[in-house]
Amino acid sequence: MVLRTLRMELEPMSLSLVEAIIQGRRDLAERLVDAELPQAWPNRALVERAFCASLDAIRADPATRLWGDRLMIFRGEGGRKDRRVVGSVVFHGRPDDGVAEIAYGVEDGSQGLGFASEATVASVTWALAEPGIVAVQATTVPWHTSSLRVIEKLGMTRVGVRDHEVLGEMLVFERRR
Repeated sequence: MVLRTLRMELEPMSLSLVEAIIQGRRDLAERLVDAELPQAWPNRALVERAFCASLDAIRADPATRLWGDRLMIFRGEGGRKDRRVVGSVVFHGRPDDGVAEIAYGVEDGSQGLGFASEATVASVTWALAEPGIVAVQATTVPWHTSSLRVIEKLGMTRVGVRDHEVLGEMLVFERRR
């Protein structure tokens, strides 16, 4: 199901789209979503951040692994020809315990325009309406002010701290039903 916001369509990620992105097949990915990808996409760092599961794991259970994952597609003013991908919102798969974890990213040229807040609000609202979901969590490092602003706009409250092997202390935020 495509989620629509004021400026964007949040297009669900399909297995064929993920395969195209992981394999670096930009032309195919753009055809699949009918939108232009950012110039820096796809790249290894993007793939590693966006897809914490291997391609084999995603292929084995795409409904669980890609649950809620969406591309942020800005509609533009020129209709279909102006559609461009500005970022993504991903969950870390369908949760077993009712607590979904969200992550989001906006390409460099589109940052600071409110796309992350707009897309994550819609995605969290969708997730909390899904059967069995009782909460959505987000984590970020304490110095990432842009991410902290998005989390604040989501109405999340701080519920704890996690250690990350590379980034160190991660703040954990949550919004419940």
